[in-house]
Amino acid sequence: MDQTIKPLVIPVFIPHSGCPHQCAFCNQVIITSQPSSLPDKTAIHQIVTQYLQYKGTRKQVELAFFGGNFLGLAHETILQLLDLIQPYIHTKKIDGIRFSTRPDTICQQTLDLLKSYPVSAIELGVQSMNDAILLSAKRGHTSQDTIDAIHLLKEYSFKIGVQVMVGLPGDYEASLLESTKKVIQLSPDFARIYPLMVLKGSLMEQWYSQGRYHPLSLDEAVRLVKRMYRIFKAAKVDVIRMGLQASDMMEDDSMVLAGPWHPAFGHLVFSELFYDRVCNTIDQSPDLLTSEKLVVTVHPKSESRLRGDKNINLKRLGERYPSLKFLIHLDATVSAGQVDIKSDEF
Repeated sequence: MDQTIKPLVIPVFIPHSGCPHQCAFCNQVIITSQPSSLPDKTAIHQIVTQYLQYKGTRKQVELAFFGGNFLGLAHETILQLLDLIQPYIHTKKIDGIRFSTRPDTICQQTLDLLKSYPVSAIELGVQSMNDAILLSAKRGHTSQDTIDAIHLLKEYSFKIGVQVMVGLPGDYEASLLESTKKVIQLSPDFARIYPLMVLKGSLMEQWYSQGRYHPLSLDEAVRLVKRMYRIFKAAKVDVIRMGLQASDMMEDDSMVLAGPWHPAFGHLVFSELFYDRVCNTIDQSPDLLTSEKLVVTVHPKSESRLRGDKNINLKRLGERYPSLKFLIHLDATVSAGQVDIKSDEF
């Protein structure tokens, strides 16, 4: 997305705050690299000042409370945190507020608390629409809670985001994709997809060490998320993130014990999508197979996705089509996700 359109999001982490219990897969202190305490006025000022340096040409700035269960906090605490942001709203340094919360915290009483504040988006930690999977992961809410929450949110003006996971205990490809289809039936505005990592201090650590849980490989996680992405995309639901945010803690093997970790997980998924587009175009156009050279045209910002990590896509194309030589042509007039392929003879 163009930088002039996509807002600058300032993250303020509240690890585990408002959570009724710890889910089997969770350790937000590791994921967010932040202590498990609520930020005060000084901490928020430091974070806002730091991130505003990166605004660039972007017109919109949003502050986001992540890593906890925002509407699970005491009402008094919710209002205190929102009031800390008001000075930045009044001076037009920040345009909106967003946060993540559990589906079972959405009710008219909590949403009415927000009426006086410029809340632009609410993200629900859906994780799955399969009740057996939710129970296994010890989420403490049901798929019906998600359905009820989104139906109620649609009565307000908030954008609705969903956070879903791949690799949950007991989940398989068929149930994962069925869950994804149930999510899109609710018509959220956007989605985030996170692969499950085995984090130190989580219940998953015990299950993993006991052999009760086997994490996805990186290749399998990328393949599954690619399928989820296509389902969301077909339903016109914007996928704004795939994979966890990179940090020093996430690179620490003593903290992240197992799972499909990659600092650029989303890039791997997009690279797979580009590889598939090239192959589908060639396979559906027999005339291209009679050429010696093919020119693959993409937007300059898409070149790295076309090439893949360490040029793996070009190597795979060479192995799949050994009689063809591939040339990359960059054209800023094509759309970011577009791939055009022509014979070099024309």
